[in-house]
Amino acid sequence: MFIRRAELLFLAVLILIFTAVGCGTDKEEQAGPEQAGPVVLRLEGGDWGFPQPYTRYSRGPGNAKVNYIFDKLIEKDENGFIPWLAQDWEILDGGKKYVFQLVENAQWHDGEPFTAEDVVFTFEYIKKYPPVDAVDIFMDDSFLLEVKALSDYQVEFTFAGVDPNLFENLSSVYILPEHIWSKVDKPDEFISEEAVIGTGPFMLTDYNKEHGTYRYEAFRDFWGPEPAVDVLEFVPVSDPVLALEKGDIHCAGIPVDVLSRFENDPKYTIVQRPGFWGYRLRFNMEKLPVFKIKELRQAFAYAIDRQDLVEKTARGAAVAGSLGVLPPDHRWFNPDLPKYEQDLEKAKALLKQAGLEGEKLRFELLVGEDTEVRIGELIREYLSDIGIEIQVVSTDMKSRDSRIAEGNYQLVLVGHGGWARDPSYLGERFTGGDRGDWSSGTPGYYNARVEELAKQLKTEIDEEVRKEITMELQQVLAEDVPEICLYLTTGHDVYRNDIHDGWRHVFDHHMMEHNILSFVKR
Repeated sequence: MFIRRAELLFLAVLILIFTAVGCGTDKEEQAGPEQAGPVVLRLEGGDWGFPQPYTRYSRGPGNAKVNYIFDKLIEKDENGFIPWLAQDWEILDGGKKYVFQLVENAQWHDGEPFTAEDVVFTFEYIKKYPPVDAVDIFMDDSFLLEVKALSDYQVEFTFAGVDPNLFENLSSVYILPEHIWSKVDKPDEFISEEAVIGTGPFMLTDYNKEHGTYRYEAFRDFWGPEPAVDVLEFVPVSDPVLALEKGDIHCAGIPVDVLSRFENDPKYTIVQRPGFWGYRLRFNMEKLPVFKIKELRQAFAYAIDRQDLVEKTARGAAVAGSLGVLPPDHRWFNPDLPKYEQDLEKAKALLKQAGLEGEKLRFELLVGEDTEVRIGELIREYLSDIGIEIQVVSTDMKSRDSRIAEGNYQLVLVGHGGWARDPSYLGERFTGGDRGDWSSGTPGYYNARVEELAKQLKTEIDEEVRKEITMELQQVLAEDVPEICLYLTTGHDVYRNDIHDGWRHVFDHHMMEHNILSFVKR
């Protein structure tokens, strides 16, 4: 159990909270948007690591738990990137130099002032100690040449080249307090109270790894928009639908077949998620060189009925994926690609063309739990129709992700978010082979045109040109099939609007609770 002392300035608010809230779940104990008193918002829990940049789990919920506490220079809203700790900036030397003007009223949760020196320190520190999901360009001394403070509230970045995704990359770096982290030489073991002192709108006051619970309280001296929630709690629930109905939690993803239970009750609001979270089937071409045969990968694509998967495993609350990888809801989606609708005869013909007809093709498919097992079983059935035998092996998500990072798989099914990001992530997936983490790289895969187009995306700054490059890259990927995007979930979130109604998506993400702007007043 982790318990952090609240600051003296916050004691009065805590007394009010504990008096009004107690430990029950009755409606009268909750303060909604139009009610006086503290707003206590409860969401579904689960352990995603201790919420600092080096000890969180690498998936989205782990990132979000950190984002409530620590700020970044740049944030995201519904339409794009927005100023955050960096309030304004000047672009010099054709994009090789940026001067950021920082907010002047920010302070750390312990009362120390935030300055440009904290920014300089952070970028020096993460080079020495790469955090979870480190950004490559900030680790590279040959690209990020210098970060220096021009004044207490001005910081200058100098690059060797142009980074068209600079704001995307900056929005992934949490700024650390120099006065605390300069004394830390084992950041992945740093779990004391000081480890969660940030400049963000919330302070961590309780964390329990065993139960997967988190408690955050509003930081009343937050420099930015006023927190819209006084207490944010993540609690364990066995059934999110029942927990939402009972008032144990106040927002949940609801399956489409039970959505009607909330449709006619005015205290609930229903929001459809964009299709930015998806499942993909990955080939390990390094472990099994037979997967380097393009026709075999294409045969997989023609054998698998992606629309059937949508109906049978997502209950229709999803859209079939594109073989060009970018999802249909992406701003630069290419709709003019081969559809690969199920065609078993075409799949068999491709196996024959590849000289694999009559061969005993047997592969192990590694999956996670629950829905992934069902997807895996259906894939096994589809492929058996063209003579390919699949053994489905299920494990927990963290073990599966570790095996991916180790390259210890033949075929693997993995689901995650982030599909709506800048398309430069296609280079992370399909160039450079195995990148040593669960999300990036395709071991043993190489395509010269993919390499060339991905390289252009990393250096081109003209948006229209980048769009053209992305359209072609999707075309090449759809022809080559280095992986198969099965489907992107849509689904619905339902929330109690009498408790909190500030929920919003950012432009490239599907989960409202991962967006810090959902919890501040705007």
